[in-house]
Amino acid sequence: MDARADQLRHQRATLPENAEISALQASRTELDNRARDARIVVDDLTAEQEKVDADVEQVKARRTRDRDRMDQGLITNPKDLERMTHELASLERRISTLEDEELEVMARLEDAQRDLDTVRAELAEVDEKLGGLTASRDEKAAALDAQLVDVEAQRGPSVEGLPADLLALYDKLRASKNGVGAAELRQRRCTGCQLGIDNAELAVIRSTPADTVVRCEECSRILVRTAESGL
Repeated sequence: MDARADQLRHQRATLPENAEISALQASRTELDNRARDARIVVDDLTAEQEKVDADVEQVKARRTRDRDRMDQGLITNPKDLERMTHELASLERRISTLEDEELEVMARLEDAQRDLDTVRAELAEVDEKLGGLTASRDEKAAALDAQLVDVEAQRGPSVEGLPADLLALYDKLRASKNGVGAAELRQRRCTGCQLGIDNAELAVIRSTPADTVVRCEECSRILVRTAESGL
């Protein structure tokens, strides 16, 4: 029962989903970092575009105001008219430059938004896989836990009446012998260390009372004598 319990715990700890989940979580962390960086780029370019848009509108508003003054005949001085004409030409050049900048920022923003959308799609795909793997792992783990509860429930009655010092020795040996504190003596061989027992030691074991604890000289495990021990 102890060996079965250890096997169930090992199965639970080494479910294949665990490794896949760990790999996906690492991938998700990397994608999350990329998404954060991409979001910063998008936010910066959005702010830059808003500034350029505002600059364009401001210059266009000034151009409109100057044109209206000229169209309404509010500028009568020839020198002022000449200055205003030059200023309008300068404003047109400025608007053209700003609009080129606006288009360039828009193109960069579209690229950045496309990158962000791509990373977000990858994140969504990873999250979907993680959800499925987690559900599968939890289902398998629950089944193993149920079996473990059954085994542990059966173990309780099996140790009733055993001497406390014997149980303490068994638990100590289990802790130091890879989970195997007692081993069957089968066909003159310890099934714990898989080593044969010589005739002299077998003679000692053969003459030892059935209620006396016998231990393997090689591995120190408790030896369990049965009809197949070869004594």
